Amino acid sequence: MVTLVVTLGTGSMDLYAQKLAENLDVPKLYSNIYQKSAELFNASFLCPAALKAAWEDWRFIRMLNQRNDNDIVHLPNHHLGRYGLFLKVPYIITAHDLIRYFDLRGYGTFIHHPNLRDRFYLSLDYRGVNKATRIIAVSQSTKNDLIRHLKIPEERISVVYEGVDHQLFRPVKRRLVDYPYLLFVGSEHPRKNFVGVLQAFSVLKSEGKFKDLKLVKVGKAGGSEGDFRRRTLQCISELGLEKEVHFTGYVPTEDLPAYYSGAECFILASLYEGFGFPPLEAMACGCPVIVSDIASLPEIAGDAGIRVNHRDTASIAKAIYEVLSDEHARKELISKGLERASQFSWEKTARETLKVYESIAREELEACPPK
Repeated sequence: MVTLVVTLGTGSMDLYAQKLAENLDVPKLYSNIYQKSAELFNASFLCPAALKAAWEDWRFIRMLNQRNDNDIVHLPNHHLGRYGLFLKVPYIITAHDLIRYFDLRGYGTFIHHPNLRDRFYLSLDYRGVNKATRIIAVSQSTKNDLIRHLKIPEERISVVYEGVDHQLFRPVKRRLVDYPYLLFVGSEHPRKNFVGVLQAFSVLKSEGKFKDLKLVKVGKAGGSEGDFRRRTLQCISELGLEKEVHFTGYVPTEDLPAYYSGAECFILASLYEGFGFPPLEAMACGCPVIVSDIASLPEIAGDAGIRVNHRDTASIAKAIYEVLSDEHARKELISKGLERASQFSWEKTARETLKVYESIAREELEACPPK
């Protein structure tokens, strides 16, 4: 029997755990342990909150070991690997990406350069991923990263794509914005390349053809470990776009379909994505999509989105211009996007995850047959 740990929170990895919980008939353990740990990035070892978190970590590990003497545990994101290291039972872990690993190793600044405490815990996370009986990767791109960077044997990794809630994400007539706009949904972490989108938007505006066009940015700037908004505002000021960019901040999930449905197009020119929910959500809402041509985004978008070089501002601007100016191309993107998004569902994710559970249960039975 597999016990699924369900993390309580509003992030994309929490969404994954909660949607699995809705669609899988297995024992579940609900916890806010991940949300608490995520709030402590860039904290010092000796601050009161970090000391309290260490105590709660120990209690969580003890609870998992006590509750699941005969069970396999499914940890729904790679940052729970720090707990997996101390489990007495086999466990599955879902790896969504290696973003923090790249920051840890100094391959670039994808989110934030980790301090000493972060480096310690992130090291535990990825050691925990490596120890897992089976790893579920949310894309082939993430699987390739696990093999290349963590040296995990391919046969221990199963690719199971995440899903889209089609009851929520669908074309709607409701509008929350009364002017034409491009849409960006996500944080302002360096890996999201929002600065690159701003620069492309500036190129487009300089041509004078789209005077009424705005750029709407949905979502918080990022966590407390860095002043991500400062860099964004500096770029906007340098480009003279103060009146052209609108920040909504966090919006309720039920408002997202209206933002997607009303947009001229959606853009995500990230440097790295382990999966990427927003392009699929946009497609499901009938919004044309532009994505960068690296990591998981080409894999997830397929031929239903325009692919651009994330480092080439002119390439991004050209793609936006094409969507705005070519009605035939726009309609084709919308049609292909709706079809592409229909191939992803949480029900399908749950079915494929259950197959992983069943295969591991068989392996455990074969390794330790009943007497």
